[in-house]
Amino acid sequence: MEKYRNYNKHIEKIRKRYEQKREFYLLLKEYAPDILMSENFQSTRNYIQHGSIPVRRHCIDVARQSLLISRLLGVPCNEREMVRGALLHDYFLYDWHDKTRQDYQSLHGFYHPGIALRNANKEYKLTLREKDIIKKHMWPLTVVPPLCREAWIVTTADKYCSLLETLRLRKGNVSRIRRVKVGVTG
Repeated sequence: MEKYRNYNKHIEKIRKRYEQKREFYLLLKEYAPDILMSENFQSTRNYIQHGSIPVRRHCIDVARQSLLISRLLGVPCNEREMVRGALLHDYFLYDWHDKTRQDYQSLHGFYHPGIALRNANKEYKLTLREKDIIKKHMWPLTVVPPLCREAWIVTTADKYCSLLETLRLRKGNVSRIRRVKVGVTG
């Protein structure tokens, strides 16, 4: 009988996790179809962020964690702007690990929020809140702290996701990225 109860608890946990992910992906489709389908956002699959995680996945993970944090803590916020800002917070569109790049910056952590904001501004009509999220997500490196709750939440979610990725507690698919870089498809 005990095995049966444990099995049901396990199945219920899986069902709940599935429903949470399903809700999140529906929100992504509702809030940011233009971002998700853009060629530049798609290209971020080809750049590693931390560990073995592509930038695209990192940004989606940060958006998901931002929603979880705001809901867990009961912080009222504009979820649409928070998700869009989280998706674009690392929209720098280059491989920051590539030291052979002509414009390589060893201080990527300090400069990429401004680069991401410039790139996002070219493609999307950003709200002030979305701009604050993108520009300030690296606080305290950005010196000026975030001004809105959404930016604080995304900053926190970004630090959490980055830590997991750097410690390799969350892993990505590096083999796909290596094939793209050497020109192999499939």
